[in-house]
Amino acid sequence: MATALRHPTAVTAGADVRLRPVGLDGARITGGFWHARQAANRDVSIPDGLRRLHESGVLENFRVVATGEGEARGPVFADSDVYKWLEAAAWEYARQPDEQLLADQLDVTRIVAAAQQPDGYLDTVVQLRRGRRYGDPAHDHELYCAGHLFQAAVAQHRGTGRTELLDVAVRLADHLVREFGPDGRPYVEGHPVVEMGLVELYRETGERSYLDLAARFVDERGHGLLHEQDSQLDLTYFSDRLPVRQTTSPEGHAVRAVYLAAGAADVAAEAGDEELVDALAVQFEGMARAKQYVTGGLGARWEGEAFGDPYELPPDRAYAETCAAIGAAQWAWRMLLATGEARYADQIERLLLDAMLPGVSLRGDEFFYVNTLHLRADASADTERSAANGRRPWFDVACCPPNVMRTVASVAAYAATESADGLQLHQYLTGDLRGGGVAVHVETGYPFDGRIDVTVNEARDGARLTLRIPAWADGATLDGREVEAGGYATVDRRLRSGDRVELRLPMAVRLTRADERVDAVRGSVAIERGPLVYALEQVDQADGVVLDDLRLPERPRIEEVPGPGLVEGDVALRFAAIQIGHGAEPDREVSATAVPYFEWANRGVGPMRVWIPRA
Repeated sequence: MATALRHPTAVTAGADVRLRPVGLDGARITGGFWHARQAANRDVSIPDGLRRLHESGVLENFRVVATGEGEARGPVFADSDVYKWLEAAAWEYARQPDEQLLADQLDVTRIVAAAQQPDGYLDTVVQLRRGRRYGDPAHDHELYCAGHLFQAAVAQHRGTGRTELLDVAVRLADHLVREFGPDGRPYVEGHPVVEMGLVELYRETGERSYLDLAARFVDERGHGLLHEQDSQLDLTYFSDRLPVRQTTSPEGHAVRAVYLAAGAADVAAEAGDEELVDALAVQFEGMARAKQYVTGGLGARWEGEAFGDPYELPPDRAYAETCAAIGAAQWAWRMLLATGEARYADQIERLLLDAMLPGVSLRGDEFFYVNTLHLRADASADTERSAANGRRPWFDVACCPPNVMRTVASVAAYAATESADGLQLHQYLTGDLRGGGVAVHVETGYPFDGRIDVTVNEARDGARLTLRIPAWADGATLDGREVEAGGYATVDRRLRSGDRVELRLPMAVRLTRADERVDAVRGSVAIERGPLVYALEQVDQADGVVLDDLRLPERPRIEEVPGPGLVEGDVALRFAAIQIGHGAEPDREVSATAVPYFEWANRGVGPMRVWIPRA
């Protein structure tokens, strides 16, 4: 075993960041909301994911390469699903060691290693189906798969202390440096993620050429390299229309765009590139202001799985891919480390609870690829990804399920950071957090209950404890004194072992008005309570209530009532609404009930809506 469980984003000592991650052994979830989600991930999602990798033939591709017998199965990027599963298993093992879980990931690692070529190259589908390395940079995903392998290898080393997958990753990374480093040819990959993987591999091994190559990949975008391959390519789709430093808002394929930005933030941190950090901050703000759904979801268009134009956010056609939410949370985390600004921690909270978590069933056995904000009655399940099908056990393009698995397994990593001043708490969960000379235990019923009780177990003399006050939490108090929402508050006394700190976040219900520039929901409101966005789901309404005909009165009286019990402590919201009549049928008042958006479609799939028109 490794002597310390390093963080999934373990910045180096020389990184130019304001906050530093605590190690995985510095963030442990011990109960409450996220503990239950991690239990479902461990007991159901991860074991079932391994079975699906076998059944789909994706894992078999590695054996086919090693033996020379058989044909490739799955899409060209199929290897990445194996790597994300390996990463999930590694972080889960770090969270709670288990010999079977270790044996499973080492078995998969051996299968992967057997397919690697003598010069380090590894991509099974390209080897079996394409026959030419790096022949189609826009579409073949070779570096995308490599990036996920690098992330998995680092996770396995940090989580288990084993080096088997790390050895594979180093051989492949050295191959990439020879191909595309200072003496190699310029290259732009159609799907970013290798940038994040290379930087993390640099952090783990100290090999500077990996960081330099990641920086080169970031800076080579936006200069027409993909058009040299094919002048008909839509460069916007590939996040290659403009250089990263000139982009003011992410565009094109949403997952590619946010993965690229996250990788660029990694490069900026390790290279001390403040200009790049500033450019990424402009991009993030452009996205949050005009291209992000109220749930945090990203991607307005099914066509190209893409960001749309500013304020193009139709709820019923929302794509809001689960992977995009995860990639945006990774980007927000890196921006939080670089800047120390609370708005990025607020984003992480929204992205995890309201954009990523709806992508997996509460049992952990089914997934949404697309996260709509409005499903109409009698909607047609016209594609595999349509929400009208409900969540699915797996997909032909299976990027989302193992992405959820690795995120849930490592979600404690987002909870806290440390600095020379002390410990900062960003996400509220029940568990033990340690860093910056401070160790605390947190007890909370969050995200349903705004009471966060912190017990100080250890405190270095002069160390400080700082807590995030979400932007929505007007009237919040820390140890009885009111603190300003939208920033951080520091405990204003010397910390001693045994001290109790009480943070109280008001969980008042809020009606969030749609921006007038979003045509599809002009005049509508969404209901929020605390960090959660709520939705009307047909299963909670009385017979005869038609969701598409509901209107919200100007001053609704909203009552908190017990939720459906799908999650311990959940809270539902009940209020009087107006149902619009048609023809001779008059308008009438009906009772409506809303539940947290992430809970929807766990009791069957039916009509649902987040945005409600005003009466």
